[in-house]
Amino acid sequence: MAILVGGAIGVVLGLTVACGVGRRQRRMKALAARRAAEADLRAALAPAADLLAACLAAGAGPRAAADAVGRSFDGPVGERLRRVAAELRLGAEPSATWQRFGALPGARELARCMERAGISGVPAVEGVSRVAAGLRAAAHRAAAERARRAGVLVTLPLAACFLPAFLAIGVVPVLLGLAEGLMAGG
Repeated sequence: MAILVGGAIGVVLGLTVACGVGRRQRRMKALAARRAAEADLRAALAPAADLLAACLAAGAGPRAAADAVGRSFDGPVGERLRRVAAELRLGAEPSATWQRFGALPGARELARCMERAGISGVPAVEGVSRVAAGLRAAAHRAAAERARRAGVLVTLPLAACFLPAFLAIGVVPVLLGLAEGLMAGG
């Protein structure tokens, strides 16, 4: 900017633009990291819901199921399930405990099913299985969308390489030949 505008105003303007670009890049990186973490969390919820449904189908209660599945998972899902099991073991209110688990992105329906089972004793196998199927379908849709996006992003460098080559090898010689013919004939 200092070269384009010149002088002290150009230096100040250049520094301002540089600071703005740096701030935007940091925000974009933070947003990408947050989206990646949320996608990983959503991907871990589907198998956790499947395991919860299997534990419930085997006759375990919501607390025992949460404890067993929580011990088999690392990361936020396992940690939250272990915390839910510990709180329920200590006599915490199932409604509040499962609502905190439901604060995880994508876990609200699963938490509602488990909360109903914990409060009323209603079997939650069908509801949890349905939620698990929905989470798996959402994970498949997200993966397909990422694959489509990657396919588009891969073509951009190819176009950037092949288009200039096509112009230089295919179009420019034809145009030069036509121009030479016109100059010789004229």
